[in-house]
Amino acid sequence: MTTTPPDNHLPVTEPPVNSETAPYWEAAAEGRLALPRCEQCGYVIWYPRQFCPECSSTEIGWFDASGRGTVYSFTVTRKSWGEWGQAAPFVIAYVELAEGPRVLTNIVGVDPDDERLTIGMEVTAVWDRTPEGQGILRFTPL
Repeated sequence: MTTTPPDNHLPVTEPPVNSETAPYWEAAAEGRLALPRCEQCGYVIWYPRQFCPECSSTEIGWFDASGRGTVYSFTVTRKSWGEWGQAAPFVIAYVELAEGPRVLTNIVGVDPDDERLTIGMEVTAVWDRTPEGQGILRFTPL
């Protein structure tokens, strides 16, 4: 996985980190997409937590995901406020990861009006960096 293309202009803020999400954010700082998986039923969990929402097990392990996925749904935001208003237009999307979960994210590295931007488009993870160096997950077309 790579850093977001330099033409990206979306705001980045330092994320809140707690004991449930720390492994995810530690990997993100290194440019890796780490996900929790239930050791009992195999369910891949998103958003990171210390129990399985599928079977309620607390036996959770972490693995490095591929970072690949497909656009499940998206919208182009043309007006917003604050920093996000200055970044408009931008793409908000649900990306279905190859490992199963759907994540709410942004699509970068493609013009929001580009006809390649479609449901089903293959994407890969890239990382925006906060001023403190944390990685913020975004996706770009393959």
